[in-house]
Amino acid sequence: MSAFTGDVALVLASSTGGVGQHVSSLTRGLLAGGASVTVCGPADTDERFGFAAAGARFEAVEIPPNPRLTDARAVGDLRRAIGTVDVVHAHGLRAGFVAALVRPRPPLVVTWHNAVLAAGLRGAASRLLERVVARTAQISLGASDDLVARAAEVGARNARLCPVAAPALPPPRRSRAAVRAEFAVEPERPLVLSVGRLHPQKRYDILVDAAARWRDLRPAPRVVIAGTGPAYMSLAQTISAARAPVTLLGHRTDVSDLLAGADLAVVTSDWEARQLFAQEALQAGVPLVATAVGGVPGLVHDAAKLVPPGDVDAVDAAIREMLADPALRAEYARRGPIQAATWPNESDTVAAVQAVYAEVVAAQPR
Repeated sequence: MSAFTGDVALVLASSTGGVGQHVSSLTRGLLAGGASVTVCGPADTDERFGFAAAGARFEAVEIPPNPRLTDARAVGDLRRAIGTVDVVHAHGLRAGFVAALVRPRPPLVVTWHNAVLAAGLRGAASRLLERVVARTAQISLGASDDLVARAAEVGARNARLCPVAAPALPPPRRSRAAVRAEFAVEPERPLVLSVGRLHPQKRYDILVDAAARWRDLRPAPRVVIAGTGPAYMSLAQTISAARAPVTLLGHRTDVSDLLAGADLAVVTSDWEARQLFAQEALQAGVPLVATAVGGVPGLVHDAAKLVPPGDVDAVDAAIREMLADPALRAEYARRGPIQAATWPNESDTVAAVQAVYAEVVAAQPR
């Protein structure tokens, strides 16, 4: 199938992680295929992900992560920004909701990246957003099978799977020894790594609680967490109170280097679709312990040690087992790249999205 060469508006809300990286990947792939791309989102997303630098037209539309009174302004800004494009493709429920309120003339495609986990009034509001987005979009793309099922359940016209590929990591620029020296980790001391947005959904408190138990290990492992987000201060307080051997690294652009220095990668989330760091760890051949949630089991199969969510005892036991058995770690390190080779790459994802654009444009009445 030939590449889609029309005009596309990609819309996202506030993002510091996987959604922004996915939109960045699509932007580069669509531009390379001859499409004209406008990216609409908060100004800091362009600063972080470089949409304009990649060759897209960037329009600042401030869509915060939670509904606010300023959503009305965002709707007006987005309506002006999309102009006369051929397709509007929103990423996430917040961006999808604002795009749905615009009621654009061009067809609307929405990628569902996250499940609704909140309870109470916020959860009820989010479930309302789900229904509006599902019933407005011509096609709803789910990043995992459970998101496809949820979109269909709340009234999507056409819901289908479209896995989000992890951008290929560049080769590490530093040696394993140099990375470990940054954190004063001796050669014999295990280095445990996690990377992601500091958000309650990621349940880094579980990892911190487990790490606080490892004082009896000789040598005790060192844990580093790379990422930023709203849970930073509460997580820092938890680390201090537990006297856990955990360091928050903040935003990092050297994930390849961090993986080169790590002995074990860990994901403790309550839910994930196609978890970005899990993909990066398996691609790099770093043994992974991850929670069996959302799309993770289907993503990793037997190439990672899976544990139940919200279970500090299970995380503690799994990591102790991995650290105590070099042969087991080597086996998971071997399986990781083999499993990663079965995943769609960025080009596959761009091609799948281009086909969706061509489909919805062709279905438009002339």
